[in-house]
Amino acid sequence: MSILSVRNIQKQFGALFALDDVSVDFNAGEVVALLGDNGAGKSTLIKVISGTYVPDGGEMFLAGEKVAFTTPKDALDAGIQTVFQDLALCDNLDVVANLFLGRELRKWFLPGLSFFDGASMRRKATDLLKELAVQLPSIESKVKDLSGGQRQSVAIAKAVNANCRIIVMDEPTAALGVAQTRKVLDLVKELRGRGMAVIYITHNMHDVMDVCDRCVVMKNGRKIGEIATSEVSKDELANMIITGDMKPCAPALSRTSV
Repeated sequence: MSILSVRNIQKQFGALFALDDVSVDFNAGEVVALLGDNGAGKSTLIKVISGTYVPDGGEMFLAGEKVAFTTPKDALDAGIQTVFQDLALCDNLDVVANLFLGRELRKWFLPGLSFFDGASMRRKATDLLKELAVQLPSIESKVKDLSGGQRQSVAIAKAVNANCRIIVMDEPTAALGVAQTRKVLDLVKELRGRGMAVIYITHNMHDVMDVCDRCVVMKNGRKIGEIATSEVSKDELANMIITGDMKPCAPALSRTSV
């Protein structure tokens, strides 16, 4: 059973259908690439999934049960976390504070009187980062002092710390160097190994071929098709995105170019 299913989703802005009858399944332990040119509907779809937009039509099912999100908090409470390009981290706080932001552990002194349990948060943060193989200078480092790849890793770890079942990543390796990109992709593989469903939005075909199990291609607000990554090349995927033709083999392109 799919952990998340969207069925016949529609979203309209005036006369424009940003999403037109879109249906997709997302499975646990799978990384699904959501692909398409600018304006294809990718961002609108993830905003529907994350509760930012309320769809004008269609249904969503989480673990087989129908759900309706009217706010981002509804999606968060259901175990869906989205890591947007801006990461939503507090630069002036350290790693531990960011990982537990809004979910701080407390120690109760008297009824109605509590304080933050810093020792427990530091211990849990250390354990989580170790489990995810995230390497940082220190868990007490300010986020503003971390590299781009390290900041991305902290944002992903923050989502995992919230006990999410589904994580949406919006261009997670954009503007990262080769070494930083490699660490983020390794982290994505670790999430898949933990049984999470990962929805991966990217324009980078190298990322897709490296970590994604399945590709869903969108164009002009519609899903034009999906295909297993193992059955397609980078050039063929690029051709599908540009032309909307989901034939696995483009006549003028060769798999040997991968």
